[in-house]
Amino acid sequence: MSKPVKMTKAEKTKNLIIEKTAPIFNRKGYAGTSLNDITAATGLTKGSIYGNFANKDEVALAAFDFNLKSNLSKIEAEMNCQTTTKGKLLAYIDVYQGLIGSISNGGCPILNTATDADDTHPALRKKALQAVLSWKKNIINLVNEGISQNEIKEGSDPEQIALTMIAMIEGGIMIARLTNKLSNWNSIMDSLKKYINTLS
Repeated sequence: MSKPVKMTKAEKTKNLIIEKTAPIFNRKGYAGTSLNDITAATGLTKGSIYGNFANKDEVALAAFDFNLKSNLSKIEAEMNCQTTTKGKLLAYIDVYQGLIGSISNGGCPILNTATDADDTHPALRKKALQAVLSWKKNIINLVNEGISQNEIKEGSDPEQIALTMIAMIEGGIMIARLTNKLSNWNSIMDSLKKYINTLS
């Protein structure tokens, strides 16, 4: 059995910066997060920050990866508890229900980054796009699996189902946060649950 690899001091510092700044970038966005925010969150000096990252861009990209990985691990854990395709599709709603209530960390990094970066930060926009395309592919694979196992109606359009789910989840988060009403999210998710239930 191999021994766990010990991190160097530099690696530990880099991880600390990412972990401490990830919620800030997710909440305040790239433009809204200042170097002072980063130093305040980490307790490190500007020199220490830039000794580990070339610039704020690198920190922002690493923070997005951290936030996305955290969310994906929650989704995977929830799906592992499910035995049916419908249960796995509904797992997305359960996980994002927790995200929308996480005001401290800013909610969904894909939505936040997509709206924040847009055309102003191509690298961040690319990461958000890759995340959406990967999400779509995962749902398509789930639906195809459900069709092959007769859990989802034959003739269903996997891509349309995937796009509908993503649009309703992200749109629901946006409307709920904009209006500051969780009831709006619940209403939209009730519609999504009904839609998922019609697939079988």
